Amino acid sequence: MGITASLILIAAGAILTWAVTADVSGVDLNTVGVILMVVGIVGGLISIVFWSTWGGFGARDTTVVRDRDHVVER
Repeated sequence: MGITASLILIAAGAILTWAVTADVSGVDLNTVGVILMVVGIVGGLISIVFWSTWGGFGARDTTVVRDRDHVVER
């Protein structure tokens, strides 16, 4: 899940929690909204963590030089 999908889930959950006043039998829209917001927040945090380890934040510059059988990192 990316940052965009996380923001969409958070927005949809907030709308269901605080803006919708309809009553649906068998479904509590407030609970569904809170669940969507929690999933969106967790997905966003996971996306940020994976993005930072992948190189999105504070990427280190490394140069790999292959010299026959030796690999040298600078």
